Amino acid sequence: MNDTANQNTLQPALATRLADLYRRMEEAYDIVARQLDFSCRGCTDNCCDSYFLHYTRIEWAYLWEGLRQLPPERLAAIRQRAQNFREQAARALAAEERPAIMCPLNEDGMCAVYQHRLMICRLHGVPSSLTYPDGRVQHFPGCDRCQQITAGRSAAPTVERASLLRELVLLEQQMPAGPRPPGGGRVRIKKTIADMICEGSP
Repeated sequence: MNDTANQNTLQPALATRLADLYRRMEEAYDIVARQLDFSCRGCTDNCCDSYFLHYTRIEWAYLWEGLRQLPPERLAAIRQRAQNFREQAARALAAEERPAIMCPLNEDGMCAVYQHRLMICRLHGVPSSLTYPDGRVQHFPGCDRCQQITAGRSAAPTVERASLLRELVLLEQQMPAGPRPPGGGRVRIKKTIADMICEGSP
């Protein structure tokens, strides 16, 4: 991967399609949030300290589209926070603990690249589900505040992720292949946002 912030821009057509997919994710989220009368306003918790891993190069590249727009000194500060995040996370994982560290993009409670934030950052909060081709359904209850709202309900509205994820996978498959692993095929990634920041664009 490149360690510079000025290489490998995302193809405009793919960026446009990903932005449209993100817009529809937000619409699906908003529908469920309104049905539950759910909002983040006044919440004392912060989901930005949740430990998430991300798996697509297209989202990684789109994240860097946003990072490139920041002033150099602000980007440098974010990269330093990202390095600190990686070191703290490594210590927590070595101790067999799940890291709970503020995202390096969080600045005074706001995302520094809000319009370029990743899928899970857009969907986390309200209940959601993922229906697999074999009919299995995986449920995600939402954040702690949302779980308090839905407690005791026999059913709650959810965002169904399957079609959104399928579309994201199709976009990912149209990304330039990049370096090949020793056995061939496409490179599979599993990275935190801090990893993506420290390693530069894919």
